[in-house]
Amino acid sequence: MTALARVTAYRPQQRHLPMLATLALLVGAYAYGASQYTAFGSGQVVFNLFINYSWLLVVAVGMTFVILTGGIDLSVGSVVALSTVLSAELLGEQGWPAAAVVVAVLAVGLLLGTGMGALIHYFEIQPFIATLVGLFFARGLCLTISTEAPSIDDGFFTVIAQTQIPLPGDSHVSISVLIALAVVAVAGYLLHHTRFGRTVYAVGGSEQSAVLMGLKVARTKVSVYALSGFCSALGGLLLVFYKLSGDPLSAIGTELDAIAAVVIGGTILSGGSGYVLGTVLGVLVLGMIQTLIDFDGTLSSWWTKIVIGGLLFAFIVLQRLIARR
Repeated sequence: MTALARVTAYRPQQRHLPMLATLALLVGAYAYGASQYTAFGSGQVVFNLFINYSWLLVVAVGMTFVILTGGIDLSVGSVVALSTVLSAELLGEQGWPAAAVVVAVLAVGLLLGTGMGALIHYFEIQPFIATLVGLFFARGLCLTISTEAPSIDDGFFTVIAQTQIPLPGDSHVSISVLIALAVVAVAGYLLHHTRFGRTVYAVGGSEQSAVLMGLKVARTKVSVYALSGFCSALGGLLLVFYKLSGDPLSAIGTELDAIAAVVIGGTILSGGSGYVLGTVLGVLVLGMIQTLIDFDGTLSSWWTKIVIGGLLFAFIVLQRLIARR
């Protein structure tokens, strides 16, 4: 059978339909923008989506693992903010070297995520409540450390923030984009080529069945929250590279954006089905909506939330229809 015949004969599986719908939406939105605005057709517009939302992409990847197990993590935005404040405090006031700051920030995110995962599994606290505790705790730490938004002028952070990697067609991306794509690649490998990934899907499909099969449910549930905390801390570092400042009030509502990106990307909220690639598409859709509104220039930025709400409703309905079939 020829390649063309294989493409023609391809019939997508039902679990792929939400992700394919997201891809179609992204392509349609880009085509609409290119037809309405001359500058929108530039390839740099797409690369700017990755540049502007690389930090959110990393956070959403961590959220994907959590939702695949049937959980939720409301603390990610606060952990992002805590990472920016810690970076500014340790670099500026404490005079730590950049490498030590990066390690410390990632360790704090990992520790917070592990703690919430332990609360959820060993104390049988609902993920919503346990991560809500993490949300308030991390945001409170932010405001305890600093109530201002100090700028960061460390040489290493400045170089990372300002370095542009040239691409064909007079386009470019940032180092943060490469880091985010590396996270996506590692996450995809973990989910689809390791025992840990298979256990994540099994726990999301039926935790009781996973226990009966002898899978390491406890380790997996704690690990996905630890991974989410790590990704949130890394996302905070990427946000520092993007803004070169630490702000205790930054990333408010990021947890909702991350959940929206994951769901729009085709991951089912009840767990057991979803893909990291879908999450990438979900983040790009959110960014594309904001870019279209920015190009229009006459609409309030709040329209982004309205459109995202409509998309969430549509994709949840689509998921329910697929589940019934």
